[in-house]
Amino acid sequence: MKTRITAILCILSAVVLTVLAESRVYLLHSDRLYFDSSVNKEAQFLVGNVQFRHDDVLMWCDSALYYEASNSFDAFGSIRMIQGDTLSLTGDELYYNGLEKLARVRYNVVLKHRDMTLYTDSLDYDRLYNVGYFFEGGHLVDKDNDLVSDWGEYHPDKRDAIFNYNVKMVTPAPPKAPKTILLTDTLHYDMRTAIGHALGPSTIDDGSTHVYTESGYLNTRNDNMILLERSELNDNGKKLVGDSVNWNSTDSIGEAFGNVVYTDIINQNMMTGNYVYYENKTGYSMGTDSLCLIDFSQGKDTMYLHADTLKMYTRNINTDSVWRDLHAYHRVRMYRNDLQGVCDSLVYHGRDSVAIMYRDPIVWMGSQQMLGEEIRAFMNDSTIDSVQVLRQTLSCEKIDDDNHFNQISGHEIHSYLRDGEVYLTHVIGNVYVKYYPLDDDSLMIGLNHTESTELKMFMGEDRKLERMWMPAATGTLFPILKIPESQRFLENFQWFDYIRPLDRYDIYVWRGKRSGTELKEKKQRKVPLQKLENIHTRKNGNVQGTRAPQVPQGEHIH
Repeated sequence: MKTRITAILCILSAVVLTVLAESRVYLLHSDRLYFDSSVNKEAQFLVGNVQFRHDDVLMWCDSALYYEASNSFDAFGSIRMIQGDTLSLTGDELYYNGLEKLARVRYNVVLKHRDMTLYTDSLDYDRLYNVGYFFEGGHLVDKDNDLVSDWGEYHPDKRDAIFNYNVKMVTPAPPKAPKTILLTDTLHYDMRTAIGHALGPSTIDDGSTHVYTESGYLNTRNDNMILLERSELNDNGKKLVGDSVNWNSTDSIGEAFGNVVYTDIINQNMMTGNYVYYENKTGYSMGTDSLCLIDFSQGKDTMYLHADTLKMYTRNINTDSVWRDLHAYHRVRMYRNDLQGVCDSLVYHGRDSVAIMYRDPIVWMGSQQMLGEEIRAFMNDSTIDSVQVLRQTLSCEKIDDDNHFNQISGHEIHSYLRDGEVYLTHVIGNVYVKYYPLDDDSLMIGLNHTESTELKMFMGEDRKLERMWMPAATGTLFPILKIPESQRFLENFQWFDYIRPLDRYDIYVWRGKRSGTELKEKKQRKVPLQKLENIHTRKNGNVQGTRAPQVPQGEHIH
């Protein structure tokens, strides 16, 4: 048993001696070597062209104190250290511990590895874990970027670095002019991909674009950023905020995901949702998923508009004649204190300042409801100047809670507004009116049913009717107590109060028309085409003639 233990101890001792032998620091050359016990009893004094080797590392200096017993040395002057064929380290002083494989280089330190160069005054290079630490300010330059910080570390095997405190990264590296500047407190930088990961409060500037993030990835080779943690991007008066944001500064294209807020300060509107796409060069933007367009250009009131998808196009962006078009679809709902509306889709033409609502559009203004096949709102300085309702039109106003409604229908209805109030309504073609006139005490006299080809209604203060004009009309006045039930409403009357948006939050809740109340498409009749059988050949000659097409009785040519 004792023999076996002795053998094991011998093997262990041999392994330790082998390891120590492999880790021994060797003195390869010195012009002069001497001892001076009065100065240092443990050190050998080396002067002139001193060279050491430790494993695969070669080190040079002008002079050194060599501690052979502790496998270490202190070197001074023209320090140079080479590891393999890719890493070199220079400085003014070197304190090397062979047992810990730790090199501490001081003053005018330069670490080079492949195409990276690190400048500092204090560097500890741990060969055991293959990492270098600087802690009194460092400056790193590679082919892509220029970085400085108070503290940092570099890993040659992984070719990445970590920078802390007052970090600044400039892209591209000198001598090229800087394009992007990143300021942060913590930065992880991968030199193989030239991608920096900024942590903590950070800013990125690339000319016109300013970014704030607390967790962002910057690819300095393709100028692409991935920004997390509710990052904020400002670009020429436009601000984009989201749970995550992708931004390419070369193409000026941004995408934001999750609780997105896109604000256009210049045009005084904003877009919220869970996805927004933005192109600065073309002025195109698109949003979807719980989308809301908020227009606050009028100051006194704000418009909220929701749709499944919204797209904005900027026309003639690089000219003085720039304008924007807006496309919203489907299930459009909008709310403002004095105006609400619903439709399937909406288009706003900036050049003409007109918003067009398509497919079952309805607009409410106070107690008034307007609907038709198409509704057009003409704007003037972001305020509504006039409203046109086209085809199958109906305008009705609720008077009281006893289902009394003033009603107008016609082929077209044109309403003109001043300071947000209707002062003139012009109805054209097949005009039908059901109107409750009031006496001097504001009591209903009865129900007036009138038919005409044209109608103009002039409104006074508080939207009260001052006078009406018709070229020719036929009508009947029913006393209030003798109004037939069949005469109370126009044929196309519908009151869609259950659809009307109630507030800014109600725009997200879609409520369609009840079955059977949708507008039916009315196609225009066409003039009958000439048919072959209408062509007759005269018996006495080759002259061919035609017979005029016959219009079916009871129909009209449009």
